[in-house]
Amino acid sequence: RTSRDQKAFAFLDVNDGSSLSGIQVVVDAKDFGEYEELMKQLGTGTAVAVRGDVVRSQGKGQLLEVLAREVRVLGEADGSYPLQKKRHSMEFLRSIAHLRPRTNSIGAVARVRSALAHATHSFFQERGFVYVHSPIITSSDCEGAGEMFRVTTLLPENSEGQTTPGNLPREEDGGVDFSQDFFGKGTFLTVSGQLSAEAYACALSDVYTFGPTFRAENSNTTRHLAEFWMIEPEMAFADLQDDMDNAEAYIQFCISYAMKQCKADLEFFNKFVDTGLLSRMQTMIQEPFARVSYTEAVSILQKSGHKFEFPVAWGDDLATEHERFLAEKHFGRPVFVFNYPASIKAFYMRENEEDDGRTVAAMDLLVPGIGELVGGSQREERLDRLEKKMELLSLSKEGYWWYLDLRRYGSVPHSGYGVGFERLVQCVTGMENIRDVIPFPRHPGSAEF
Repeated sequence: RTSRDQKAFAFLDVNDGSSLSGIQVVVDAKDFGEYEELMKQLGTGTAVAVRGDVVRSQGKGQLLEVLAREVRVLGEADGSYPLQKKRHSMEFLRSIAHLRPRTNSIGAVARVRSALAHATHSFFQERGFVYVHSPIITSSDCEGAGEMFRVTTLLPENSEGQTTPGNLPREEDGGVDFSQDFFGKGTFLTVSGQLSAEAYACALSDVYTFGPTFRAENSNTTRHLAEFWMIEPEMAFADLQDDMDNAEAYIQFCISYAMKQCKADLEFFNKFVDTGLLSRMQTMIQEPFARVSYTEAVSILQKSGHKFEFPVAWGDDLATEHERFLAEKHFGRPVFVFNYPASIKAFYMRENEEDDGRTVAAMDLLVPGIGELVGGSQREERLDRLEKKMELLSLSKEGYWWYLDLRRYGSVPHSGYGVGFERLVQCVTGMENIRDVIPFPRHPGSAEF
């Protein structure tokens, strides 16, 4: 990381990335015949191999240090190395995403992200869930939003490797004939593994997916990515209350695990990124999450006296400012909002009997600092109700024939939810921009690295 040459001896700060702090290496000039030449090579960013004795440090700031007997330069870094010893903006670091994991902030994010991935598998495996690898290429739009990346091999190239779209196969109405495509139909990168998970839950009871998902939403906010990771458990014989119970236990498990395994990293974030991080994490693992119906939440917002940018009305989706007000100001802790209007939720969510389907058994978990972290529902297991909803939304039954089969043959009540993994990392690190919690962010106009 750094070297300080005191002429008679030098101090090197060496870090291998396994932890936030490195170790101090003391190089005594009298033990090295070519000391001055060595020091010229030891610029910031240089890779070294050090042999020596680990001893108790005589200076301040560290308990142990290494008295070097041998320092070997493995890879030099000259003065053009962009990560010199100064504070760099996150925006600048995004432009050198291949080097930014060498910084304290992004290195700490990577360790916390790894710990949360491990905690995810531990939580579900310890509870008997089966890990399912859902397909990345799909012909189904789980969310029904239509913002998907198309997968095709129909775009031909000329001899110079340039795309020539003029030769695309066409249908009679002029549309592209995707029956001649690689898969024989139109296909996309998936936005969710949920539908696949439902199929396996109806056979294996409790399953989960954990993998990359994609959305072609032209959004350049601090909350959205075009490529992101989702954790999506699905549970047979479970209703909405079971769904919320499991999501609460999962989030608390992950936070507890990170606080134990990444103590130094979280203290770093608490000091330099978000000074309220650790106290917020303690609240999340010590207190039960609040639960409130959508109707009650709207009433709370309307009576709050707070001036919101976006108006609050029953039937409208909650904006981020509404979500954060509920979690941060009103409840002061994570809160589940459940029983949303059917008109603003996906086709597969179960209609509530008590209000003749005006609302559905859906839930969102809102957390301080983030807003929505988890979204889930009890699924509509009744074939007639699901088909009616699909007709209302003009969704093709033929395109979802296999999904309808799950209701046609031995249907069972089941529920599930999705967790945006990057938002979970944001929640635990306090990092403001979602592009800083994934190694190589993909967003509109950027697919570098």
